[in-house]
Amino acid sequence: MPRGSSGKRERQYDHIKESGQERGMSEGRAKEMAGRTVNKERARSGETKSTSRGSSGSGGGGGRGSGSGSSGPTRDALYEEAKKRGVEGRSTMNKEQLKKALGR
Repeated sequence: MPRGSSGKRERQYDHIKESGQERGMSEGRAKEMAGRTVNKERARSGETKSTSRGSSGSGGGGGRGSGSGSSGPTRDALYEEAKKRGVEGRSTMNKEQLKKALGR
């Protein structure tokens, strides 16, 4: 955990790490995922001095995709863009459908 983390963030880290291990992740991978998630949440809530590229939640940047190593915006980022453009039916669309609706 980063120095100066709150008790809440430490509990969040432990919960995410344990959850990952319960799903069969190695301890190292579970720790990495928990650390990245907690740091991202700290940046989003203004607990850090600066944010990393992509941690502000404003879309863009590469996402985790569907596990196939895909890159590009996340489904949430595509949804937000569709919302701005007023795309009908966006709430029921998956990532590929959102891409098609946005002409990507």
